[in-house]
Amino acid sequence: MKEKIIFATTNEGKLKEIREVMGERYLVISLKEAGIDAQADETGSTFEENALIKAKAVSALCNELVLADDSGLEIDFLDKAPGIYSSRYMGEDTPYDIKNAKILELMKDVPDEKRTARFVCAVAAVKKGEDPIVVRETIEGIVARKTEGENGFGYDPLFFYPPLGKTTAQLSMEEKNKVSHRGKALKAMLERLEGRGTTHRI
Repeated sequence: MKEKIIFATTNEGKLKEIREVMGERYLVISLKEAGIDAQADETGSTFEENALIKAKAVSALCNELVLADDSGLEIDFLDKAPGIYSSRYMGEDTPYDIKNAKILELMKDVPDEKRTARFVCAVAAVKKGEDPIVVRETIEGIVARKTEGENGFGYDPLFFYPPLGKTTAQLSMEEKNKVSHRGKALKAMLERLEGRGTTHRI
């Protein structure tokens, strides 16, 4: 039987990615599927702190192993903005096509060598009675000149990954999970979980 993980997100794109990476080993269920309604104020000053805050908020309401991530885009020219405020940049309800357009406008005269950026992802695992686990991974790239691609979400159409010559929104799910910040963080977490001992089995 597969072990059960509650992934603390309502983002379907993130759920799809974690199931692609961890679904063979774990039964990954969403907050909605678990019947949990948990809102956590992301008051941390780092991705790691915010991932832990979210995981602990859900863990307090259940006995399962809980995973949560906090991720974002750091643009060097913008002093690493939007950073930990990536989802809240220009307001949480602002569509990402508008956020991406705003960034392109801010970066329109910036030369390629100064368009360096990275996606960062921290993943936290929390279960009552066990020490929390936190991992962090990144992917380095540049801010594209225009948005391209339909496969991703968020800032993916804006983020150009030079080794593959594509934005992360142009990558297949298989390609993305090999190189992306979240794919690498989830794989690192998978390795840590494999050595952590017992978890709840269903």
